[in-house]
Amino acid sequence: MFLIIGLIVVLGMVTGGFVLSGGNFTIIAKALPTEMMMIMGGSIGGFIMGNSGGVLGGALKGLGSVIKGSKWSAEDYKDLLCLMFLLVKTIRSKGVVAIEAHIENPEESKIFQQFPKIVEDHHVLEFICDYIRMLTMNFDDPNLMEDAMNADLEQHHKEAHEPQHALQNMSDGLPAIGIVAAVLGIVKTMGAIAEPVEVLGGLVGGALVGTFLGIFLSYLLVGPMANRLSQVLDEEAYFMEIIKVVLVSHLHGNAPQISAELGRRTVPSPLMPTFLELEEAFAELPPDV
Repeated sequence: MFLIIGLIVVLGMVTGGFVLSGGNFTIIAKALPTEMMMIMGGSIGGFIMGNSGGVLGGALKGLGSVIKGSKWSAEDYKDLLCLMFLLVKTIRSKGVVAIEAHIENPEESKIFQQFPKIVEDHHVLEFICDYIRMLTMNFDDPNLMEDAMNADLEQHHKEAHEPQHALQNMSDGLPAIGIVAAVLGIVKTMGAIAEPVEVLGGLVGGALVGTFLGIFLSYLLVGPMANRLSQVLDEEAYFMEIIKVVLVSHLHGNAPQISAELGRRTVPSPLMPTFLELEEAFAELPPDV
C-alpha cells in the first residue's frame, strides 16, 4: 500500500514539476522506450549474471514482500508466544519424553495444530523442532544453547538478506548504466552532426533522458524498494528471536509464564501484545494438550 502511495507521489511530483517549469514531454516520450530498454535491460542482465538462482528467486519473492509487508501480524506473534508457552509447559510438567511425539510429527500434534500458519512456515517450524529435539538429547546448557541458536540466526539472517543486497547493488549501478545510455545517445548525435540545430537538440535531449532514468530508477524506485525489503526482513527476524529467548529462559529454570513474558518483550513494539492480552490468550488454550 505504502509502495503504491509513494510511487504515485514520486511520479506526480517529478512529472508535475517538469510540466510546471515549462518542460515538454515530446522528447522524453520519444526517447523513453529505447532508453528504458538499454538501462533496465542492461541492469537486469547484470543482475542475472551476478547472482545465483536462489538469490534471483529470493529477489522476486522479496518484491512481493515489499508490497505486502511482513508476513507476521500481531496475532501471529501472540500465537507464537502461546505455542512456545505450551511447549515449555509440557516439557516442564511432563518431561522431555512427552514432547518427542509433538516435535517428530508437528503436523499431527495437538499443540502445533492450533497454530496452522506457524506450521506452514518451514524455517520457523524446523527451528523450533530442531532445538527442542536437542533438549531431548540432554543439550541443556543455556549458554551453549544460546550460542548455537545465535549462530543459526546469524546464518539465516545473512542468507535472507542476500536478495536485498543484490537489489541494492543493482540500485547503486543504475546511475552508471544511465550514463552508458547517455554516451550512446551522444555517439548517435555525433553521427548526425550535419543535421540542423533543432534535430541535434532533440538528439542531445534524448541522450540526457538516459542519465535521468538511471538516477530516477536508482534513487526513487529500486533503492527505496531494497531499503523496504531490508526492513521487512529485519521485522520477520524478530519471530525467530522470540523462540530463542523463550527456550533459553526455560533452560535457565524459569517458569513457562516467565519465559513467555520475556519472549513477549522481544516482540516489535507496534505488534507487542499487552501482558493482560497474553494472559487472556493463555487462559483460552485447551487444558488437555
